[in-house]
Amino acid sequence: MSNTPMAANPLTRAVLEIDEYASGLGWDQPARLFALVDTARLRVQEPGLAAQLGLADEEQAAAALTPIEQEEIPAGKPLDEFLGTIAWPDAVVGCALTVERLMLPPSAEAQVPEGLNEAKLAKWVAAHPERQEVRMTVAVLRDGARDSAVRLREKDTPTEVLTGADLVPGLAQALSATFEE
Repeated sequence: MSNTPMAANPLTRAVLEIDEYASGLGWDQPARLFALVDTARLRVQEPGLAAQLGLADEEQAAAALTPIEQEEIPAGKPLDEFLGTIAWPDAVVGCALTVERLMLPPSAEAQVPEGLNEAKLAKWVAAHPERQEVRMTVAVLRDGARDSAVRLREKDTPTEVLTGADLVPGLAQALSATFEE
């Protein structure tokens, strides 16, 4: 991905690469799941696939992670249930998910009517004047490292992407659980 900024951390680079890829697909997309593999190991074990992915630069591959998009997430199945069915092979060192959601600012929390079920809450949030459409990309490694990127639809440029390890802690925890035995 040519426009992905260079980051010091390979996990942050992978998150930004996935964010850029998702951005290129446009908004209103389904959630997408990615396996993260060690690029140097991929070049040795799967040279044909590495060549197909354009991973010929040894220097770049030495400290890099390669995201590999997985099959489409089944429509109609709640994301948490789907994530509970995943088991990764040993070659996968991490995983990432990109998903779009509506979010409200913290100031709106006091306005939430009591007693709403999940469907009514979603409808209330969708109608709220302060709602923001966001795309969240969250990645975790087997060793517990995590990173994420959040992009607002109204500020849809690479320079406006927020990054940080704890931006979407619940989703990071759910992804980490896919590596538990």
